[in-house]
Amino acid sequence: MQGLSAAIDFQSQALVLRAERQRLMASNIANADTPGYQAREMDFANALRQATGVSSGADSLTVTHAAHGSASPVDPPGLLYARHGQDSIDRNTVDLDRERASFVDNSVKYEATLRFINGSLRSILDAMKSPSQG
Repeated sequence: MQGLSAAIDFQSQALVLRAERQRLMASNIANADTPGYQAREMDFANALRQATGVSSGADSLTVTHAAHGSASPVDPPGLLYARHGQDSIDRNTVDLDRERASFVDNSVKYEATLRFINGSLRSILDAMKSPSQG
């Protein structure tokens, strides 16, 4: 039972982080035409390691520019400036194609995490039922 609880705890942390990542990408897409807007991205794997207390030997973040190496105190762990292929004239770094693809990918993973949690909880409830309850 403790192993199942740990798996659900892990998946619930992942769900929270996926929701935050979705919000972040939605913000990037909404600001695609804002001059000077710097797209943000989350280092999901590192943020999940930090949220679950799992440490790894290489907790390195990808820094896209020397000035981007230090996040502000209000930024969640793993929040970075997104890589961009080409600067625009207005200094906006949102790549709509990349953002849309990432948004869809994250949505699918969010749904999969929800299904895992629901399935696990359904299994627990089924195990607690008496044979006469069907």
